[in-house]
Amino acid sequence: MDLAVIACIAAALAAAVHGYIFVLETLRWEEPGTRRVFGTSPEQAAATKQLAANQGVYNLLLGIAALAGIITLVAGARGAGLAVLLASTGIMLAAALYLVISDRTKGRAAVVQGFFPAIAVVTGLIALGQVAS
Repeated sequence: MDLAVIACIAAALAAAVHGYIFVLETLRWEEPGTRRVFGTSPEQAAATKQLAANQGVYNLLLGIAALAGIITLVAGARGAGLAVLLASTGIMLAAALYLVISDRTKGRAAVVQGFFPAIAVVTGLIALGQVAS
């Protein structure tokens, strides 16, 4: 199987996770279920609503960029599509690594945020190497 296909599937799943994070951080930040996920009180959620919304938009845009890479690749521009896919999922992975390095208690969240991007980065790099050769 072409590793670019696996990279695209992983990037699409990463985009879906980041879209869901957007919903939580931007549209549902003060909801009880979201507060449980992030461990915030009603007061903390109210005080951080704008910051969370900004972070949510960042996550949404990373997901959109991953999808743009997939679309570009499927449209026939393999090298360019892989480059965009790798840039977006690489940023997602770096953010997940920063999360767990900065707070070891956030390991589960970092895995949720970084699992699919890690697969996309590894398989995407191999596929990009195949393009270059």
